[in-house]
Amino acid sequence: MMCTPMKRCFVFIWLCISSCLLCDNEKFVDKEMIIQIGDPILRKSARALSHDEILSPDIQNLIERMKATMRAAPGVGLAATQIGRSVQLAVIEDIDHRHLNAQQLADRNRYPVPFHVIINPHIYIEEGSHTIEFFEGCLSIPAFLGVVPRAESVRVECLNERAEPVVIQAKGWYARILQHEIDHLNGTLYIDRTILPTLMTEESYVKLWQGKSVQEIQASLIFNDS
Repeated sequence: MMCTPMKRCFVFIWLCISSCLLCDNEKFVDKEMIIQIGDPILRKSARALSHDEILSPDIQNLIERMKATMRAAPGVGLAATQIGRSVQLAVIEDIDHRHLNAQQLADRNRYPVPFHVIINPHIYIEEGSHTIEFFEGCLSIPAFLGVVPRAESVRVECLNERAEPVVIQAKGWYARILQHEIDHLNGTLYIDRTILPTLMTEESYVKLWQGKSVQEIQASLIFNDS
C-alpha cells in the first residue's frame, strides 16, 4: 500500500507509514523500481521460497531493499512482486500515525505495527469476522483509490526472514494491510475488490470528498434505481 505525505489526512489505506524516513543503507533506495499496473508480474501468483533460499544473501538483500523502498515511497507494505521478484515475500511496517487523530485511529482500529517480513503466507479469515469497508490505494497504482471490503480479523501462518514459522493474529488496519499484501503475492490488486463506483483519483477525493465518511461517499456515488 502507499501514502503520500501531503495527503496524510485521508481515510484511504495507502498501506502507508506517512513518513519519509529512509533506512540507513540508502544505496538500496529506488522508488522508481516499483512496478506499475499493466506489468504481467503483478498478475501472476508468486512462487514459494525454500528454507535455504530465505537464508541466502540474495533474499536477505532483497528484504533490505524492499524495506528501504517501502519507507522511501512511503508505504506500510510492499510485496516482492512490486519490485519485479515473483516470490512469496512481503514487508510490512505501520508505526507513524501522527497524521491521524484519536477518533480516526479508533475508527480504523489502527495501532503500531513494527517492521516485519512475511514469507510463504497462508491467510485465514477468523470465524465471526465482520467485513469493513475503507479506502485503499497502492504504490503500483498511483494517484487512484477506492473503497475495498476486507475482513476485520485474520490469521496468517508464514515464515519470517530467519525461515522460522510465525502465526500472526491481526485485526483492524493491520488485518487490512496483510490482506492487501498477500493479495499481491497471488496476483490480485485492490482494484479487483474495489466497489467500482468509489474508484477515483486523489485529486477528486481532495476536491469533493475530503472530510466525508466512507458511508457518506458511497451513498452519493452508488445509485439504486429500485
